[in-house]
Amino acid sequence: MSKYVLITGSTDGIGKQSAIDLAKKGYYVLVHGRSDESVRQALEEIGSASGRDDLDGFSSNFESLRQVYEMAQNIKQQYDHLDILINNAGIFQKEREMTGDGYEKTFQVNYLAHYLLTRLLLGLLEKSESARVVNVSSMVHATAIDFDNLQGEQDFMGSKAYGISKLCNVLFSYKLARETEASHITSNCLHPGVISTKLLKQHYGDIGSAVEEGTENVVYVATSEDIEGVSGKYFVNQMPQSSATVSYEPHVQDKLWDVSEQMVARYLK
Repeated sequence: MSKYVLITGSTDGIGKQSAIDLAKKGYYVLVHGRSDESVRQALEEIGSASGRDDLDGFSSNFESLRQVYEMAQNIKQQYDHLDILINNAGIFQKEREMTGDGYEKTFQVNYLAHYLLTRLLLGLLEKSESARVVNVSSMVHATAIDFDNLQGEQDFMGSKAYGISKLCNVLFSYKLARETEASHITSNCLHPGVISTKLLKQHYGDIGSAVEEGTENVVYVATSEDIEGVSGKYFVNQMPQSSATVSYEPHVQDKLWDVSEQMVARYLK
């Protein structure tokens, strides 16, 4: 069976390098970007770097849950299974902005869109002989979560919103691991490292390691036989590490899942 991997936010940075690395390893890569043009350009670059001409691409702006839904439907129409889903797309917002769906942009793009996409693609993942969901989080994920200020309703700071969205990635990973415990789907999350990406440069300056270093952990969690069947872990430098204490609390995981489900309910029917 051919191995298919979908990587969100794979038109630049860690996502694009991960696409190149996985294509070189023989995986059939589905590239995602926010626009047709960015996807077209990335397909050319990834194809040239990997020597592959059998890549596929899908565009969806995660600021629109409708577009997330439509992309998932397109993928389900074209593919009969999915082996790896790498939820990587992310943004950093200095100011509080709302999407057309009425949600804070950082929260929606970094977390809620991925929650919806994963839920919509679970059927394809279930058809894989061994499927993996990989959520790219960060070592700066928050250590607490206030559901009354989940989207900066009471106070907003860009770094705080980013950290909360990355904590949501971890909470979702652990909850999904519990939900899929009886299946052959695993769910893990990771910190890729402090990597010199466009997002990092925009907000922290020219710091961080090469993008290639960041993809090592992503590719490891997505493909390594060493962790076959391992689920519900947070990886740093290809090793399971401890995430924030609050992330291990089942009732917090459950509450975030329920809140998220209500937010995207119209697309899950």
